[in-house]
Amino acid sequence: MPVKPTTTVQVDVYFDLICPWCWIGKTHLDMARRLLAERQPGVQVQLRWHSVQLIPQTPPQGWPYQAFYEHRLGGPEAVRARRAQVQAAAARAGLTIHHERIAMFPNTWRAHQLLAHAAQQHPEQHEALLDALFEAFFVQGLDIGDSQVLAQLAQAHGVDSTESEALDAPPVWALPDGASGVPLFVFNQRQAVSGAQPPEVLLAAMQLACQTTD
Repeated sequence: MPVKPTTTVQVDVYFDLICPWCWIGKTHLDMARRLLAERQPGVQVQLRWHSVQLIPQTPPQGWPYQAFYEHRLGGPEAVRARRAQVQAAAARAGLTIHHERIAMFPNTWRAHQLLAHAAQQHPEQHEALLDALFEAFFVQGLDIGDSQVLAQLAQAHGVDSTESEALDAPPVWALPDGASGVPLFVFNQRQAVSGAQPPEVLLAAMQLACQTTD
């Protein structure tokens, strides 16, 4: 059916910065958005990002990265198998993840706090800062739980990280009822797509959302 020029698709994205599938999923969403703009230029996509701390009990200083995953997955062989799976999926999305550069498994609370501040005060920089945080962790191996690292990333995007510390708390939400993990994409508060699905799946969900928009 034809799409009205004013059609808006709202996409709620639930994510955490230490989840490689969230970075892959965001990259797929970016591609799906580009495809939708080419095929249905009258549609506007409105994104809402929801912070989810997967491991909120992580201490402020973080944990040693390798030891954390060996304990979580059951040993070095299991870690190697999981990383091979992640790296293959990342490569298909055009990304490269350097696990060998990551020393610390960070507490992401401050990073989410910074993103919440950017969303409120510098919305034009929010998504670029989000991309930069993913790349800082998964490509450069930086500790995104460290205040100095966050300050440098924020400054590069015109955001004052000291102002974010004035927030009482970042808006860290629980997942919607029935959801089991991130990334999670919810289209027009109706249709949910879970996991780092291919761009074609996300595009189809947005197109369906267009058809069901009043």
